[in-house]
Amino acid sequence: MPTNSANMRKVYVIGVGMTKFEKPGTSGDYPDFGLEAGTKALKDAGISYDQVETAVAGFCYGDTTCGQRVLYQLGMTGIPIHNVSNACATGSSALVLCRQLIQGGHADCALAIGFEKMERGSLGTKYTDRTSPMDKHLIAMADVYEISSTAPLMPQMFGNAGIDHMKKYGTKPEHFAKIAWKNHKHSVNNPYSQFQEEYSLEDIQKSPKVHEYLTKLQCCPTSDGAACAILASEEFVKKRGLEAQAVEIVSQVMRTDFPSTFKEKNLMKVVGYDMTKSAAEECFRQSGGLTVNDVNVIELHDCFSANELITYEALGLCPEGQAGAFIDRGDNTYGGKYVVNPSGGLISKGHPLGATGLAQCSELCWQLRGLANKRQVANAKLALQHNVGLGGAVVVTLYRLGFPQHAARASRSVQPMATSASSAGDFKAKAIFDEIEKHLQANGADLVKKVGGVFCFKLKCGDKEGVWIVDAKNGNGSVKFDPSGKGDVTISIDDENMVALMTGQLNPQQAFFQGKIKIAGNMGLAMKLQQLQISQKAKL
Repeated sequence: MPTNSANMRKVYVIGVGMTKFEKPGTSGDYPDFGLEAGTKALKDAGISYDQVETAVAGFCYGDTTCGQRVLYQLGMTGIPIHNVSNACATGSSALVLCRQLIQGGHADCALAIGFEKMERGSLGTKYTDRTSPMDKHLIAMADVYEISSTAPLMPQMFGNAGIDHMKKYGTKPEHFAKIAWKNHKHSVNNPYSQFQEEYSLEDIQKSPKVHEYLTKLQCCPTSDGAACAILASEEFVKKRGLEAQAVEIVSQVMRTDFPSTFKEKNLMKVVGYDMTKSAAEECFRQSGGLTVNDVNVIELHDCFSANELITYEALGLCPEGQAGAFIDRGDNTYGGKYVVNPSGGLISKGHPLGATGLAQCSELCWQLRGLANKRQVANAKLALQHNVGLGGAVVVTLYRLGFPQHAARASRSVQPMATSASSAGDFKAKAIFDEIEKHLQANGADLVKKVGGVFCFKLKCGDKEGVWIVDAKNGNGSVKFDPSGKGDVTISIDDENMVALMTGQLNPQQAFFQGKIKIAGNMGLAMKLQQLQISQKAKL
């Protein structure tokens, strides 16, 4: 099989960025997510979009050219934009293609972006009038286990893989629960994580059962979000003085299924054990003498706790059959042999399919650059990534600092998130909401009758974010500053533009098409925004 031969160019990740992963439908749309992640990655790299020569966009839920719709917001430079869909390995597949384009001399700078706007609840089949790409996997499972009508198919497949492991090696349900306990604990320190709550082991075990021993807190959620990585050749890095932040992709291997997936009546193999094992072995073979014992930090595909457990063995982190002992020793967390999923993993961080592989890449780059804040793994020198999708595909990647002699840590990183404003007084628009509140106090019942909805205004002012909820639906209406509030329609806008909009100085339709205002949710309600506008004569 092809390897990193002498004529293959080295490839580096020079910038990364991502959004916070959120419960589907919380706010925004996929162009918003992609714009945020792409802007952050370009800023981290210290380059402009017109220096990018090609791009690959990954997503699973969307029409054919969503990549163009996202990237045209960054610039319309005429570059090739490829759209890729490869199940849960989509983000890493975009990364692979960008790396290959640079390795082969087709580009010096490439952008890989992944995004998703998902539906709530478990993954299901979208097209029922044609053959499912998962039909052979389901047949293979049905040959061993009865398919349940009470649990979604994905938890059944991975849960049954865990049952196979328990039958063969004596692993206990507690071992799977310990993995989820660890990942939820790790996520507490990740501002990008969908969930940031720590649970006790008992909480994990007693959460609602999904399939057999698998409980809800051992399963990843569906998510909205995006992540992006900028890749470059060595020449590009040196020409722009980016050595201090350049993270080398030491080796990277993609594999798909082998005949054993369907023939051996083993659910661990049905969910990707053999292709993961093959990819990992080849990845280390191409690394120039590195072994798994040199790895410090790992982001692996924990869609379910069962998959994390069997992947320990497939990657070679421990011998086959020893994952239980590996967990009991704490060799998968801080203070142990490896730190696995310091981000919180898919279980806690969330899983927007197209973005996951690039979010893993982002986390590992921050770890190697010493920019992971409270999640930082001490002396992280070599990072390992594993991203798998059933159907199937897996990508395994090794990363290290490309120029360790340039030890100064990049200071441009945008890894820390914008934080919510400590008070409403940080915004000029506070005066607008004060006037709306007065209007409601005077004519609330009448306004509620006309509007009949709840507005959620998400405002940005520099690095601060603030959320106001205007309830024109209940009682006499109300206004409150509430960072966790939600509405029937969400309006995202800059602080100063909000003032201009609500005083009639900014045309709503023009603002929308110029991208100054973004709307998610009930568009009909958004059209009633003018009912809340205040007189320019009001004292602000």
